Amino acid sequence: MQFTLADIWAHTGLFARFIIFTLAFMSIASLVVMAERIFVFRKTRSDSRNFAAKMGAILAKGDLTAAANTNLGKDVGHLGRVINSGLTAYKISPSNKDVAVESVARALERQAQREVQSLKRGLGVLATVGSTAPFVGLLGTTMGIVNAFQLMAEAGSGGLGTISAGIAEALITTAFGLLVAIPAVMAYNFLQGWVDARSVDISESSNEFLDVVARQLTGGAASHSPSA
Repeated sequence: MQFTLADIWAHTGLFARFIIFTLAFMSIASLVVMAERIFVFRKTRSDSRNFAAKMGAILAKGDLTAAANTNLGKDVGHLGRVINSGLTAYKISPSNKDVAVESVARALERQAQREVQSLKRGLGVLATVGSTAPFVGLLGTTMGIVNAFQLMAEAGSGGLGTISAGIAEALITTAFGLLVAIPAVMAYNFLQGWVDARSVDISESSNEFLDVVARQLTGGAASHSPSA
């Protein structure tokens, strides 16, 4: 037996091939999630920045009613959806200042939670792949080594040379499991960090918008605007 991938694959058993196909499926799933999340994150950040620039100019004038009646389209990003929920709550809020501010605050918080949860969509797949792929590979290695020793017992001879081919076949599944898990863990940590950063942005922008609402209801001038 030559220790090449093609020759090792030719000598692998059904269970080892099942493990390899399972790891291949996990790898494809993680790659799809990575690509989809990166695309979504880039688009929502771009849309949020555009929304902040346009809505910021309107809010700088201190006219929340005009801002609430302004339609900037559907592509407003995570920030736009949060601020728009606050503007909607402002339009239907009662005349009592404290009640109105509290109503807007609750609307902002609810939408912020929805947006953060939406941004986290798919990250569970990366976490699952990153944590389980090495163990799936190890399962294939364990069963492969068991098979190698069974063949040695049937042949009635021992020595490393007798089982080296079987061990090589078994260890390939562990290597494959690590190759699948490492990128998934790196991608999960990167994307989770991005979501955490956007969560902070949403919180800061919501607080700034709430300050604008409070000043508007008390007759003060609004000088701050949401930032992406």
